[in-house]
Order: sequence, then structure tokens, then C-alpha cells
Amino acid sequence: KFRPLKGRRLDSFLQGDSDLEPALLKYLESKNQKHILLINIESQPALDQLEAILSVPGLDGVLIGPHDLSCSLGIPEQYDHPEFQSAIKTIIQTARSKGLIAGNHFCEDVNLHTKWAKFGENLIIRSNDLYLFSRALKQELNTMKHDLGDSLTTDDTHEDLVI
Repeated sequence: KFRPLKGRRLDSFLQGDSDLEPALLKYLESKNQKHILLINIESQPALDQLEAILSVPGLDGVLIGPHDLSCSLGIPEQYDHPEFQSAIKTIIQTARSKGLIAGNHFCEDVNLHTKWAKFGENLIIRSNDLYLFSRALKQELNTMKHDLGDSLTTDDTHEDLVI
């Protein structure tokens, strides 16, 4: 979001301790106006520091990491667990109350995305190409196995067929 500022100069700028040259300030404003700054919230320590994290100047939103968060909470992949749901709701509602984007990237149960949207989530990254591809391929292979049925084991013409 603050490209090309780096290192100490970026730190000083973010802390309000640095005055930038007018030409550089104008450049930053025009060059970076379409950039957003999202940070991941995916651990108990991040939950413990949620207010401080969400108060970082220039922050546009949060992206929840459901898998890592569930593991950090000691309830791996238990996305319906009340403690997990409470954490998700807290993150989303706290971020939204500060005018920030709140979302996550999740490949599992689509109904959970709906539930989280009702909590106020406004950035949904649904699935990914590898997950969708492998799911579709598995479904097609299962259809083929089903359609071929016992013929795979009783017909010698299929002995070289590997599914």
C-alpha cells in the first residue's frame, strides 16, 4: 500500500514522524490509491491483540485464516465449534465496527460462508482452483467407477484400466 516506501522511512511515515516531499506524497497517493492492506488474523495471540491490530493506521481490513485459527484454538478443523464460531464473529464484528473489510478464504462447507456473511463478513474468497479441480476430478472418477461397476473385476478386457 505504501510502495515504494521501505524500512525506516516507511516506519517513520506510518508513525507520523516523517514529512514526505510534496512530489513523493502526491506520487504515493496516486500510485497506491487502488491498493488495499489486509492482514491475517489466524491465531489466539492475534485474537488477544485484536483491538491493537485493527487500529494500525492505513489498514483496510482483515482476512481470517479459518484452518490456522481453529488449530491455534486447539480445535482443529472444528468449524462449527462454539469457540471457533465465537472467534469468527468477534473478528468480523470488531473489524466491521471500525469500518474495515472482514473476510476469509475457505474451501469447505459453503453454508459457513453464508453464516459468516450474516455476522457481517463482506469479503468472501470461496475455494481455490486446485481444490475445485480435485473435487471435480474425484466426482468424475467416482461416476466412472459406479457406471462400470462389477465389469472392472469380471471382464478381462479392462485389466489394464486404472482408475
